[in-house]
Amino acid sequence: MSERSYYEILGVAQGATDDEIKAAYRKLAIKYHPDKNKGDKASEEKFKEATEAYEVLRDPKKRQAYDQYGKAGVGAGGPGGFGSGAYTDFSDIFGDFGDIFGDFFGGARGGGTRRGGPQRGSDLRYNLEVSLEDAALGREYKIEIPRLETCSDCGGSGAAKGSAPTTCPDCGGSGQIRRSQGFFSVATTCGTCRGKGTIISNPCKTCHGQGLVEKRRTINIKIPPGIESGSRLKVSGEGEAGPNGGPHGDLYVVTHIKKHELFERQANDLILNKKISLTQAILGGDIEVPTIDGKKVKMKIPEGTESGQVFRLKGHGIPYLGGYGKGDQHVVVKIEIPKKLSRRQRELIEEFARESGEGLPGSKGKIFTNK
Repeated sequence: MSERSYYEILGVAQGATDDEIKAAYRKLAIKYHPDKNKGDKASEEKFKEATEAYEVLRDPKKRQAYDQYGKAGVGAGGPGGFGSGAYTDFSDIFGDFGDIFGDFFGGARGGGTRRGGPQRGSDLRYNLEVSLEDAALGREYKIEIPRLETCSDCGGSGAAKGSAPTTCPDCGGSGQIRRSQGFFSVATTCGTCRGKGTIISNPCKTCHGQGLVEKRRTINIKIPPGIESGSRLKVSGEGEAGPNGGPHGDLYVVTHIKKHELFERQANDLILNKKISLTQAILGGDIEVPTIDGKKVKMKIPEGTESGQVFRLKGHGIPYLGGYGKGDQHVVVKIEIPKKLSRRQRELIEEFARESGEGLPGSKGKIFTNK
């Protein structure tokens, strides 16, 4: 081991608080842990060094003895001292410090936790198709989902009535088998109980020992006005039931807005293409325009309106989600050119052309020219 002081190894001052020492060790332990640096002897030594320093400085009595007498005061590295058994088992080193190594051991503490206890159920996802009208106005949907629920016959234990799961004889209920490998002990899932910690000798006939059965459940989902495609609505506690009587997970409803035959959505605005006649474009007038709420509003077309011109209907768009007010509706007018003319209509158009000084081309079918 290094001759550096424990404070220097952890990178803290001699008067450092317990939290500062813990934070410093956390950083070094994660950085130099053997599982992240397999085969790297230098990292292994730094990990051991940091662990030795932390084991002394985290204990008030050991720290006081170390401050007075140095390493000799805590017997570090001596017979029967810290160095003799520090690395035979992770639980010997970390004990109540397992939160640091959750990333390495799946959240389990060094000695292994009993896996037969209640566990939270899985979250579920449901894709819901929503019409543009419902996205704008809001609506309540009823959806039906298949999910795992606690078996009512066995209460979630998985064992038949009158019996109960027994503790696994191989792992003692921990769900893990621990084997020593050099300095460390490695935990693997118990093959007998498959990590559950218990064995069911007489399984429930309804759930076949799983403790869970699949059922269909109907749930009411409220779609708020202004929701967008891809939005996620969380329904707490409506996911699957957890094993061994654990709580339900959550349900996430993901919305997908269906394409509308008239309106195109752009954020909180709506775009509507509206055809008008040639005479309306020339002379102007009032037209009726549909809105997303199923109503119609009057809109004024001024004289000389061109095709592609955009008019705004303020406040007739999509509501702002969780806020106040609405977007706008933009009406894009498209002038509809008549394909067939009566004799009288043609005479009037030709007269209009002459009055405009355009004259008439040789072909009667081509009165106007594109420029």
